[in-house]
Amino acid sequence: MSEPLTTLEIEKLVAGGLGLARDDSGVVLVRGALPGERVTVTLRSGKGVRQGRVAEVLRRSPDRVDGPELPTADLAHASYDAQLVYKRAFVEEALTRIGKLRHDVADTVPSPEAWHYRNTAQYLITPQGLGYRERRGSAAQVFEDDPLVMAQITAIVRKLDPTALDPAGEVAFRASHKTGEVVAALIGAGEPRTFLRASDHLMDAGVVGVSLAVPAGRRFSAGVQLIAGESEIQEDFGDVQLSISATGFAQVNPPAAALAYRRAAALAGQGDHAVDLYGGTGAIGRHLAPHFRRVTVLDTDPEALARGRKDLAGAPLKNLKFRQGDAALLTEIGADVVVVDPPRAGLDDAARDQLQDSTADRIVYVSCDPATWARDVGDLVRRGWTLGPVTPHDFYPQTSHVEIVSVLDR
Repeated sequence: MSEPLTTLEIEKLVAGGLGLARDDSGVVLVRGALPGERVTVTLRSGKGVRQGRVAEVLRRSPDRVDGPELPTADLAHASYDAQLVYKRAFVEEALTRIGKLRHDVADTVPSPEAWHYRNTAQYLITPQGLGYRERRGSAAQVFEDDPLVMAQITAIVRKLDPTALDPAGEVAFRASHKTGEVVAALIGAGEPRTFLRASDHLMDAGVVGVSLAVPAGRRFSAGVQLIAGESEIQEDFGDVQLSISATGFAQVNPPAAALAYRRAAALAGQGDHAVDLYGGTGAIGRHLAPHFRRVTVLDTDPEALARGRKDLAGAPLKNLKFRQGDAALLTEIGADVVVVDPPRAGLDDAARDQLQDSTADRIVYVSCDPATWARDVGDLVRRGWTLGPVTPHDFYPQTSHVEIVSVLDR
């Protein structure tokens, strides 16, 4: 049975890069549409708000361009200048609708590169080639060239025979803008010796190291083992050099992240003690160190803290320390300024309470999710904080994702 078609007028883009339209039955969210367009839409069945995908563009937006259709690039059909405008609007709408605040939002800071910026990729391995999992279902969308990843990764992928990567089900890559090197991780269950042929094939293709990552409930929580070469490479994140791996967390667009980190440090100002909360390996904390007498990087992840300490060993910083813990430690250690860069879920109730009870009179809030950021900022403003400059940053061109750097004072 074919899915029903309908013709709709697109009012605006909302979070997720979806076009919002209305008909007699209510709201429809449309993938692949742009504001001002008239489109024919294939509706899909399901519960909740109706969703669909553009089947035909009847009236084209001047912002529309011919972009690649990839599940990882939900705004590639819009010009890059338009993407920056849309992302600013996402932040404004979240602040108004969720945070219940009216506040100026600066223009989006663009990424230094709009294409071939990603330093990482994780692909399904199929007999036909490497690809991304489709949005709906488990089928892979195979491609020859991925326009989002760095050229060094593409050059290696072109040399690979997918059948030589057996028994791995997926393969992950991480490249360095600093050195041009690439490391890889084969993803699959089994002993490292069963992946030696696949590892040799990757090394022959040009990677400098191969690890084995066993999939588990929490990302690779079953462990990562080195098979050959190096497990890590070096990358610059603004004024800081950090080690990165094929499976560990790191920002995928270091040049864009550098702009946000420098902005966060500028907003933090200077003083006696700054805390980098959710600080991980200390990328932001190390940007703060020249401007404060003491900096403490707080995080609950012991592995991230260990990597940060190792990376710090070669840096001439005596005023920065790593400590395992969360916002509950703020009242114990004290701070003039707290920089928070939480995961997508944002600050929980306890963290906001602890920030409120801390000695800090400034919070620099770095966020990867406008909705949870707006919720948290709205709550903090109602507790007596004053929201200052809000600046969106684009770490993920061709997608609907947007980062935010903001500051609150009391």
